[in-house]
This record gives sequence, structure tokens and C-alpha cells, in this order.
Amino acid sequence: MDVNTGLEHKFARFGEGLTVSEDAVIEGYASLFGQTDQGGDNVQAGAYAASLKALEAGGQRVKMLWQHDPAQPIGVWDEVREDARGLWVKGRLLESTQKGREAAALIRAGALDGLSIGYRTRRAMKNDKGQRLLTELELWEVSLVTFPMLPSARVAAKGTSPEAEWTWRSIAELFDSARQELARR
Repeated sequence: MDVNTGLEHKFARFGEGLTVSEDAVIEGYASLFGQTDQGGDNVQAGAYAASLKALEAGGQRVKMLWQHDPAQPIGVWDEVREDARGLWVKGRLLESTQKGREAAALIRAGALDGLSIGYRTRRAMKNDKGQRLLTELELWEVSLVTFPMLPSARVAAKGTSPEAEWTWRSIAELFDSARQELARR
């Protein structure tokens, strides 16, 4: 959680079939319902409904950022919606920006496959397993990130071997564990 703003971040890998088209259109799941991430959080179906409705009513969009940096917007999300599986997004990387070009190249190469949401928790409860069930979230942004927190929402690039995927997931888990340890201090 960002101490200054109260914003939290939740990471997920792109859903299966992520591609970047010639015109830099990307799509995938930014969040999956009912799956507990490495931080012990579990987003529930419907958690984004009120936020998405409020954004639409206000004529606003969810922002597309590079690594949660508000000074680095890299594209626009043209469609953000909940479905039975989770929070699905579709948007365009702006290759007229340096980071947009870099992001498109990294996704095409298979070096970047993560999405992370920036949000405020409006309603949550703990279950008997100590997990935080997130039932209402105020969605601010969806970022392209290097290391996602939700391993089950991932993409395997064409030609990627299971061993390589396991290695990358292990590295991501190590980084996430280190980040969590630093946050506790």
C-alpha cells in the first residue's frame, strides 16, 4: 500500500493469448476473481462494479501506467469490464511515447507479461483462513509491470517451455517475498 495516498496495488499476469497487434492493442485480465494472491488477498466477483459505474458516469477512464508511475502514462484502456472470470481490459499502447514503444517491444518479445491494478479498498473482510476478501474496490489504474503477484493468471508465450515459466515464476515470487519483507520493516 502506498502510505501517502492509501492506494494499494494488486498484480496479475495477462490472461492467456496475450498479443500485441501491429497497432499496439493489448488485452487480458488485470484481476481474477476467487483466487488468493501471494499477499493473501482474494478479489470477489462484483468488486469493481460500483467503481466502473462511477467512472463511466463521470466520463472518466481507468489510467494505463508504466510500473504504477503516474508520471508515465503509456496508453489508454478502451474497455475495462468485469466478467465471470475477473477484470478484463483492452487498450492501446501509445507508441508515440518512449515507454509505450518499450512496453510494446517487451510484450512482443515475451519479456513483460504482467498487469497490476492500483486501487483503494472500500470494503473487505477476513475469512477463517486469514485471507482478506476484497468485496468493493475503487479502481484507479491498471499498469504494465514486470513481476505480477497472482501466478495463476499468467500467459505462456508461444514456444515458452514449462521449465522456463517455472523459473520466471520462482524469480517473481522471490522478488515479491523480498518486497513483502521490506514492507513489514
